[in-house]
Amino acid sequence: MNINCEKFGNRVGLLRWVGAPITAFNAAVVRNAGLFHLCCSPVLIFGLLLADPFTASAAESSAPSVSDSRDISLEDLVNIKVTSVAKKETTLEDSPAAVTVVTQDDIRRFGITTLPEALRLVPGMDVARINSHEWAVSARGFNSEFANKMLVLIDGRSVYTTGFGGVIWGMEDVVMEDLDRIEVIRGPGGTLWGANAVNGVINIITKSAKDTQGGLISTSFGTEDQPSTVARYGGQLATNLYYRVYVKYFNRDGLVESTGADAPDPWSGTQGGMRLDWEPSEQNKLTLQGDYYSHRANENQSIPSLAPPFAQTSDVVNHDSGGNLLGRWTHDFSEHSSLSVQTYYDHFHPEQIGVKYTSDTFDFDAQHRFALGSRNDVVWGAGYRYISDKLDPSFYLSFNPPDQREQLFSSFVQDEVTLVPDRFKLTAGSKFEHNDFTGFEIQPSARLLWTPAEPHTLWASVSRAVRTPSISEMDERVNFQVIPPAGAAPPVLVSSFGNPDLESEELLAYELGYRVEPTKRCSLDLAGFYNEYARLIAGVPGAPQFDPGPPPHLVVPTINENAGRAQSYGLELSGRWDVTDWWHLAGSWSWFEVHSPVGGIPWGASPEQQFQLRSSMNLPGHLEFNSALFYVDQIQAPYGTGQIAIPSYVRLDVGVVWHPLKSLELGVWGQNLLDNRHPEFTSYKTPLITEVPRGVMAKITWRF
Repeated sequence: MNINCEKFGNRVGLLRWVGAPITAFNAAVVRNAGLFHLCCSPVLIFGLLLADPFTASAAESSAPSVSDSRDISLEDLVNIKVTSVAKKETTLEDSPAAVTVVTQDDIRRFGITTLPEALRLVPGMDVARINSHEWAVSARGFNSEFANKMLVLIDGRSVYTTGFGGVIWGMEDVVMEDLDRIEVIRGPGGTLWGANAVNGVINIITKSAKDTQGGLISTSFGTEDQPSTVARYGGQLATNLYYRVYVKYFNRDGLVESTGADAPDPWSGTQGGMRLDWEPSEQNKLTLQGDYYSHRANENQSIPSLAPPFAQTSDVVNHDSGGNLLGRWTHDFSEHSSLSVQTYYDHFHPEQIGVKYTSDTFDFDAQHRFALGSRNDVVWGAGYRYISDKLDPSFYLSFNPPDQREQLFSSFVQDEVTLVPDRFKLTAGSKFEHNDFTGFEIQPSARLLWTPAEPHTLWASVSRAVRTPSISEMDERVNFQVIPPAGAAPPVLVSSFGNPDLESEELLAYELGYRVEPTKRCSLDLAGFYNEYARLIAGVPGAPQFDPGPPPHLVVPTINENAGRAQSYGLELSGRWDVTDWWHLAGSWSWFEVHSPVGGIPWGASPEQQFQLRSSMNLPGHLEFNSALFYVDQIQAPYGTGQIAIPSYVRLDVGVVWHPLKSLELGVWGQNLLDNRHPEFTSYKTPLITEVPRGVMAKITWRF
């Protein structure tokens, strides 16, 4: 595709640019004449052209302030520093991986209030809302409520739960105004980050206390927020010693049912925390930070019973809480050599489906970077993690034994070799881990970066990554369903059993990527991948057994086994065009396929195609006009012991932000404007499928 963006000075040129994806979009989405007429109307086409800049971010040292964030050029975004790809600062352009960065400016412009909703801006990322406080989030397939192939970190602290596998997104939160950036790697990251970074890594990074001096009060209210408020203050205790403290309260209304009635899932909570950043010298930086939170989550649950009516469906209130404390020291020996030591403690206590789960984690990690000669840049490190888990069981879910202890020992080494200066770089390394579940694991990778000419970059990689079994997969008993007795026959209990002999799931991934800047105002990024999965964990039917009870019943089991293999492949295309200095467009399209020689086993519910078009306008009078159009293909989501079709949907968000004063920001957003409501995913806890309604939100932010 040859593109000269400077020639697109009118709407016809723009529509030619996006013509190919929009043609595919219309074929897949616009099924009837009414919607086709709506999509072709001048009003909607104008709306399509008003969305936020391409997801890229600034490092803490170069992050723009609110006052100048609206003037970020494409050149600035391409040269932004990221750390997740190589555990050192590299630019987006020089990163041999499919990496995207969501900036503070992206989040501010769209009025985003939760981390999962921010991830919708990432090309190819599958974000599906389950209810008011739960999401299914994944990349490159295998999505589920506990999507277990994405490793997620907040300021270097892993929030992936080894108890159930995956992330409980409703319990992970930050003050969005303090967020510096979210770095997202689509594709394996096990060489640097270890097990469970199979399909990607999400690295959530907050700002230094030095960059959040002064006060901030932010309140949002609308059809969902009723209201939500953040108060934060930062100051200086001594020379080069900075602090910030915050408290956050939110009260969010539930979603809706298919009838339009309110769903029984309102969500509220409080959170507080602090951060200290000390720079005693130019070479040393120390950070100490911590958070505590307590949430109240309402939801509908259906728990089976061996007594009539054989299922108890009710609206319940779960109390989730947790806290963490993290310390980090970084010492720079020189421009090419540094040492970082980090340790943290995390307490995690969710309630779900009648059980209380508690996990306490202690983690220590150290890494060292140094130059070896003029061509080698080496990063290596070692770590130790100790986790204590406890589950108070219910009839629905139990662990055997209920208390568990686990240790993880790890080390890694990676070398970036400059083969030809400014042309060829080879990055190779491996992670070495020993865990109490599957023993010793090795995760090597090799990445090649080629820059044939200044505006062109090509990269390729081959990687091995593993996902270790969760405690629930190894030691669980889940009683899914009771089939009522027929005549003299006893009731039938459908149950899933763990398997302590499980091995790690394995991925062998091949990736190719191409980046180009046809002009200084336009960039394109294309990534393709082919993944081979082995030893995937799935439930395999076992022999029925009679249980004398009481009451007497027949148990029909499924047993977790490494029974699956699969191949997936796809493309992810994204681009940005700075139409003018005050108008920026961005868009992406992704295509994903998965196939398995093992029939009858679903491997997650992910859309085949996704499309988005976003942009931002800076208008006179200190006004901003932003909007985004999202298309998500239909999926087959898990439902009970089977699956159910969730139809495709189109979502349009539009927002206006006004800065009447430098210290004051007012915003109003309309969300999901094209329909009254739509479903996005299912819950394993209830047959009730909640839907995302049309909404409105206003927000006031005052800095002082």
